[in-house]
Amino acid sequence: MELEAQWWTGQLAADIHQALRYKELKLPSYKGQSPQLHLRRYFADLIAIVSNRFRLCPAARHLAVYLLDLFMDRYDISTQQLHVVALSCLLLASKFEEKEDSVPKLEQLNSLGCMTNMNLVLTKQNLLHMELLLLETFQWNLCLPTAAHFIDYYLSIAVHETDLHDGWPMVCLEKTKLYMAKYADYFLEVSLQDHEFLNYAPSLVATACVASSRIILRLSPTWPTRLHHLTAYSWDFLVPCIERLLIAHDNDVKEANKQKGQQAQSAQHAVFQAPAPSAQQANAQQHVPQYLQAHQSSLQYHHSASQQQSCQQILSSTHTASYPLQTCPAALQTSAQARGHVQTGTAMSLAVPLEVKPCISVSYNRTYQVNGRYSCVTPCFER
Repeated sequence: MELEAQWWTGQLAADIHQALRYKELKLPSYKGQSPQLHLRRYFADLIAIVSNRFRLCPAARHLAVYLLDLFMDRYDISTQQLHVVALSCLLLASKFEEKEDSVPKLEQLNSLGCMTNMNLVLTKQNLLHMELLLLETFQWNLCLPTAAHFIDYYLSIAVHETDLHDGWPMVCLEKTKLYMAKYADYFLEVSLQDHEFLNYAPSLVATACVASSRIILRLSPTWPTRLHHLTAYSWDFLVPCIERLLIAHDNDVKEANKQKGQQAQSAQHAVFQAPAPSAQQANAQQHVPQYLQAHQSSLQYHHSASQQQSCQQILSSTHTASYPLQTCPAALQTSAQARGHVQTGTAMSLAVPLEVKPCISVSYNRTYQVNGRYSCVTPCFER
């Protein structure tokens, strides 16, 4: 966001961070009781796609989804009307976080494919009415911190030259910082997909995104003292949220590998269904089917044995000293129990419009265990 040009590096960074932490203590409660909760993932993805199309900042995108969550939690809304609510939340969030010329126009919203498919046409009066209803619901207060508001401040010291990669000094500090930023952005988007992340404070989600990125990149120490002090979160307090993020990451990797396998099988099927040879080729190719039958197993798509090797690394919870959290309410200090696998399969279908970062597409051959329970696939880090 240009208006906040790197506030996290200025002299007021600590004061701004403290103000955001104070405001997150007063965030409205979320109960997850919306009758349309099963549609929440679709509209969160819709907001993400539209915000990326108009190149809105992450803070606007996350604020829009948060406004939608709170509004759905309080009202029973029809599916058709939810499209208007979702776009109105995005408009309000963009007006609050972006410059005026970056806010989507009414004509642009009406040209969206989802509006055409639903036979919906937004009018100025309808949008004004919905925006007023949203503002009255939130008592005209849109200063609601999200994880996107904290992530840049924490990323500013997420990687240091004293960190080790696989126990060795880093070859390229700048490249490591780039990978860290990309993975933190990925985990930040993962947190939008599941409403369960609303059970955690936004600053905790942002901190867990940084910690998960360090795990994926195999940086040590996993949770250095500098991040411990800056975020005021101990490792034990972060583990439940980290587990949920890494499970989602693991599901995304499995889905990507599954799609890759299906594409390979389709390509292989096309090879075997080649057109019949001409009369001139018949004599030369008469032994080809026998050859293919004898070597068919070697042509089938499979994962190499080397990709199945795993490096079991148990992340100890005793490597950080106890550090009390002074600014977090007691209600947030209870560790949330893991609730099974996060449904993230749909995210892969949005990979193209959401511009999945290239670091996600590298080969995967390592696993880590968080708290000794969940095995999470991690990628090779090409130095």
